Amino acid sequence: MASDFALSVPPELETALRLKTVQYFVTKRPWLDLYGINVRPVAPFGSVSSKPYVEPALLHRCLPDELLFEVFARMTPHDLGRASCVCRKWRYTIRNPVFWRNACLKAWQLSGVVESYKILQSKYDGSWRKMWLLRPRVRTDGIYVSRNTYIRAGVAEWKITNPVHLVCYFRYMRFFPSGRFLYKNSSQKVKDVAKCMNFRASSTDCVFKGHYTLSDNQVEAAVLYPGLRPTVLRIRLRLRGTTVGANNRMDLLSLVTSGVNDSEIKDPDEDILGVVEGWQDDESHNPDVPAVSHQRGMMPFVFVPFHEVETTVLNLPVEKMDYFVSG
Repeated sequence: MASDFALSVPPELETALRLKTVQYFVTKRPWLDLYGINVRPVAPFGSVSSKPYVEPALLHRCLPDELLFEVFARMTPHDLGRASCVCRKWRYTIRNPVFWRNACLKAWQLSGVVESYKILQSKYDGSWRKMWLLRPRVRTDGIYVSRNTYIRAGVAEWKITNPVHLVCYFRYMRFFPSGRFLYKNSSQKVKDVAKCMNFRASSTDCVFKGHYTLSDNQVEAAVLYPGLRPTVLRIRLRLRGTTVGANNRMDLLSLVTSGVNDSEIKDPDEDILGVVEGWQDDESHNPDVPAVSHQRGMMPFVFVPFHEVETTVLNLPVEKMDYFVSG
């Protein structure tokens, strides 16, 4: 299994990257001189140092730097952050920009390689790690969930008062780096829906495919509901995070349903976002399906990683979720 995805980088940019990586060959810790402590810098993989050095840790003596580099190259950015807390050597090895370059180019592959390099130099001082933390991005290692509730009046015979029901349903969105996403409306819990949020889902799972674009922190998405009267759902979102680099919240700015003509949809899997680009909120190309701008069910999306779908509080029943605030 390759440690990187197939991506062509211009030669002039690759040369500049090698020059930028040279500074990571020597560990800089000038603050230690204040205490008179001499600590030998850890030589990362690829160091030209010829002086013999015996690693004090048994793990480092058994695992060569070459293998350690390959292990890190196959880890996700979230796992790299956790691995950097293990020891000093791992921390400075993981700061190698090669790992963060691969993650950035994959996360923003829709922008293109050249555009990513321009943004890197103009906004983030040439640091891929800084770009990963500060630039808004759509997370692909989990599902965005919007929990919505409404009250429905019930009917009871032979009683003076009528019961009231609190109805709860969820909007689910799973994004992919290629510009596609999956959308599902359901009353099922997160742990049950996460199993079918993939492109192999059957029609009975009611998982719909769509396309999206990301511009700064704004997300434009569209999904097609096929049938006798095809309907397109246009979604406008704003990315934010509870901490720096989290990107774990999405505010739902607008939600519009419009009708489309059969002649405009040649293939159900085509880019529906390109078809409705430039449409107004009240525009519909099918008189039988008027454009509707929805004002209910607009709760923010909360990101749930795949390793937390079984334990998230969103799986709790309605009577235990009155305190839930998306933040």
